[in-house]
Amino acid sequence: MANIASMLDHQARRKPDHPAIIEKGVVLTHVDLALKVRRMASHLLDLGVMEGDVVGIALRDSADHIVANMAVARMGGIVAPIDHRWAATEKSNVADGFGARVVLVEPEDTLPAAVAVNQAFQAAVTTANPDRDFTEDEMLPMVLSLSSGTTGKPKGPALNHRQMRSRWVTQFVSLGFNERDRYLSATPLYFGGGRSFTMSAVWCGATVVMFPPPYGPQDLIKAARDYEATTTLLVPTILRRLLAEPDTGTHLFPRLRILLSTGAILHEEERKAVMDRLCPSFINYYGSSEGGGVSILTSQHGPEAARSVGQAVFNTRLEIVDSDHNPVANGETGRIRYRGPGVASGFYKNPEADREAYHDGWFYPGDLGRVDDAGYLFLAGRSKEMINRGGANIYPAEIEAVLLSHPDVADAAVIGWPSPDMGEEIAAFVTGDVSVDDLTGYCGEKLAAYKRPKVIFALETMPKSDLGKIQKEALKSLLPDVE
Repeated sequence: MANIASMLDHQARRKPDHPAIIEKGVVLTHVDLALKVRRMASHLLDLGVMEGDVVGIALRDSADHIVANMAVARMGGIVAPIDHRWAATEKSNVADGFGARVVLVEPEDTLPAAVAVNQAFQAAVTTANPDRDFTEDEMLPMVLSLSSGTTGKPKGPALNHRQMRSRWVTQFVSLGFNERDRYLSATPLYFGGGRSFTMSAVWCGATVVMFPPPYGPQDLIKAARDYEATTTLLVPTILRRLLAEPDTGTHLFPRLRILLSTGAILHEEERKAVMDRLCPSFINYYGSSEGGGVSILTSQHGPEAARSVGQAVFNTRLEIVDSDHNPVANGETGRIRYRGPGVASGFYKNPEADREAYHDGWFYPGDLGRVDDAGYLFLAGRSKEMINRGGANIYPAEIEAVLLSHPDVADAAVIGWPSPDMGEEIAAFVTGDVSVDDLTGYCGEKLAAYKRPKVIFALETMPKSDLGKIQKEALKSLLPDVE
């Protein structure tokens, strides 16, 4: 069972009637799922897709999407995730950039040279031969995890079957997922976390309940209750919408065994609110599409770790190094690097990206951080975002933490501001009911003079991605010239 999709046949034999996927009340058992995956894999071969080919998947968040991911893996292809909501030019850019042999699309999609998953396609799947010999080479690339936007040249690491399996084992050991779970799939399957946790659930014999966005907070709460969900992954944007609901004095998800979040880091106060109001067993997962999970901060970690992203996950070695790749002492800030069996070996046909992100077997995600004596990792920002003011290196995360410690600041972001005199100045953006003059004085008390923002800009809202990450490029466009 070196091919990850061949595990579905094992689950079909040992628990054939157990629900694998529930979608709008329709149940696909594990024996149903294994057969449909084999038939779709066979149909892809009939269409001329060959082992090692890239197959774009631009489907809605559905059972068919999960089947397609597993079918491509089963026949030895490489999944290229494509968001079905993208414009045609964005989809084509990714498909052409990776040389996709075909792109599976919704029936109404007009993407050129695509294969529509329509009634004719489904009919052909039902008659395809499920008993073909499929590859069991665990070193074959299996999925491309996109690590850039849809403009410019797309890039993504190629994870093979062994590496993906290692990531899932880490999820089971460090996060506590297991085969008895009912995983509520409420995050887009295009997103790396949403795809990985959903696929690992059916792989290990658990049940996936499809509940794709968009949805309202109350609908999500009801779905978790009605389907008796035990685990789910929610991005920070959704968590904040849930926290905006009226406080009932009880947890909104009392039956959840694990509430997981990734994609962006929650503030210390938000994390506490999630545990107090949403689910007491909350895990914040820090990682990257290339390397997978790096560290976890759980509800068992005490208040002294609240501003960290937790401790390293199972089977992942984490280090902080200087610009010459030499490890630094605990407490010192430097470049984060890590390695492990779940870390991709490199980008797909992109040696230039490899040279930038990989060195001597280590992957560098581009983040800065420090590790304390207890093994907790504290982020200091992106290496490209480090501010050099008059020769002094300044880490935005340190200043953002000070701004966020003010009781009236809801959100904060710090960026470099080009300056003819100092090289860069410090610009801060905040939201909340706060006086800029008061906040300037607050920074004067908490920060050394050279770390204080030159100007603090008050915004109504902070520009964020769908995952809740602050879009600092958008903030840069708001900066006037330094006076």
